[in-house]
Amino acid sequence: MAPPAKKFINNPNDVVTEFIEGLVETYPGLQYLDGLPEVKVVLRADVSAADYDKVAVISGGGSGHEPAQAGYVGEGMLTAAICGDVFASPPVDSIIAGIRAVTGPMGCLLVVTNYTGDRLNFGLAAELAKTEGFKVETVIVRDDCALPPPRGISGRRGLAGTVLVHKVAGAAAAAGLSLEEVAAEAKHASEMVGTMGVALTVCSLPGQATSDRLGPEKMELGLGVHGEPGAAVVDIQPVDVVVSHVLQQILSPETNYVPITRGNSVVLMVNGLGGTPLMELMIAAGKAVPKLQLEFGLAVDRVYTGSFMSSLDMAGFSISIMKADQSILERLDAPTKGPSWPVGTDGNRPPSKIPVPLPPFQQNKNEESLGRPQELSQQGRILEAAIKAAATVVISLKDSLNEWDGKVGDGDCGSTMCRGATAILEDMKNYYPLNDAAETVNEIGSSIRRVMGGTSGIIYSLLCKAAYAELKANAQSEVTPKNWSDALKSSISAVSKYGGASAGYRTMLDALIPASKVLEEKLSVGEDPVSAFVLSAEAATAGAESTIQMQAQAGRSSYVSAEILASIPYPGAMAAAAWYSAAARAVKEQSQGL
Repeated sequence: MAPPAKKFINNPNDVVTEFIEGLVETYPGLQYLDGLPEVKVVLRADVSAADYDKVAVISGGGSGHEPAQAGYVGEGMLTAAICGDVFASPPVDSIIAGIRAVTGPMGCLLVVTNYTGDRLNFGLAAELAKTEGFKVETVIVRDDCALPPPRGISGRRGLAGTVLVHKVAGAAAAAGLSLEEVAAEAKHASEMVGTMGVALTVCSLPGQATSDRLGPEKMELGLGVHGEPGAAVVDIQPVDVVVSHVLQQILSPETNYVPITRGNSVVLMVNGLGGTPLMELMIAAGKAVPKLQLEFGLAVDRVYTGSFMSSLDMAGFSISIMKADQSILERLDAPTKGPSWPVGTDGNRPPSKIPVPLPPFQQNKNEESLGRPQELSQQGRILEAAIKAAATVVISLKDSLNEWDGKVGDGDCGSTMCRGATAILEDMKNYYPLNDAAETVNEIGSSIRRVMGGTSGIIYSLLCKAAYAELKANAQSEVTPKNWSDALKSSISAVSKYGGASAGYRTMLDALIPASKVLEEKLSVGEDPVSAFVLSAEAATAGAESTIQMQAQAGRSSYVSAEILASIPYPGAMAAAAWYSAAARAVKEQSQGL
């Protein structure tokens, strides 16, 4: 029998109670009814039924969808949220307790997602509340667009579009509208929104084993927020394809789930289902907006991206599209103290992108001097061969470097270096003034700085900038081997100065420092420059390999245990030794051909 999924919890039976306790400690504007664990109701701390003069808006359902629904309790949104156990509808007694706690003479609106348990429990609670003299209206949200039109009585499921209905209803109530008017606006909003979800994994319930229903290479279209099967299980697709399918399904004229046609204004919500990084949600949002504009002819007036109604730890997202008239936009833009409602925009968007400003000296430089020469000098051909060899070997080592770095760092050394090397090869075709060594080194630094992030990018930028300064200050028209040696030495000094590392710290300098010393020594005693370069490359390789015996004193590796480090050389040093050695071999081959 598979073990339970790993979670930061205590007793699985207490997760909802302990969630509520943590929620109200985090947000002072919230409190809960003293009926835990049976009665789990979160409500506004500033509302009392005895003197509340606005319509109370109440929602709820099974827990596990946080921040829904308790995260939307606050002025301008929900007045109370009724929490069931994980994926279980709240009992009638909890619902009626919530109604009694916050409903004044203006009455209350129940916003209910379309699941049988929720409809029945909230329905019975509404009828009981009416017998006690409360005015109660109910709106059922059915925004699911994933499945064919149902033939039975269940109907479409309530999904993340419910959160938009909460906001419209809460803003209408805060504006002082009557119960009938608030209910009408909420019902209208519920009819304007459609949602569809996709997932790479199903969720794992507290205390239960994780299901492997989907398998490693599959994704599911249209599954429910409780992990129930959806419309289809398919091979994993790029997010571009997934987003196109979801939008087509929601806006399909065949099902006509939402009355949205070309020329309409819409609101887009990209909702994370609990286990999806915000980066991936933003990618989906960035793809959805232009598709809605260009392919469907819609004006996208608001975009909300984040986790609004999750499914525990499910890796997936849903997209909700709501037809938005001016009234709905005003309700969505209205202020709220609901802690999980995102900060919106008023729709007056500046351009998404503006040009990158260039430094003044770059604007004034002679374009010819920075372009690739029509004819290469002997030095230019050697330099081109060395650069090409160095970049090519770095690209070939991408997977090995990532593998090493995955054990001692963050696992992206190879990918980062590969981006830089690829940019260098591309830029060299058109932009490097290869007959001018100093300017070429400077342009290499520009290529690296443009595409390489993280520590590696800035270190290599420093290397190039320091080498450029040394070459520019001391080299004549023809760069000598000593000039190159001095440039390498200056580069190492710059990295050491700003990064704090030196020999023995288990960094890339453990490859470059030995190389620099050998190169300087061999040249000073009259050694053939090419031979000196090759010998210094051997020193670089030996230095990189020796990092396996070093305790890290810089970078992410400094947080890794000595036992792990003792089996892996430092990836950055191995990369430096590789490109340095490849360049030396290329220079040797070019020299032999002269």
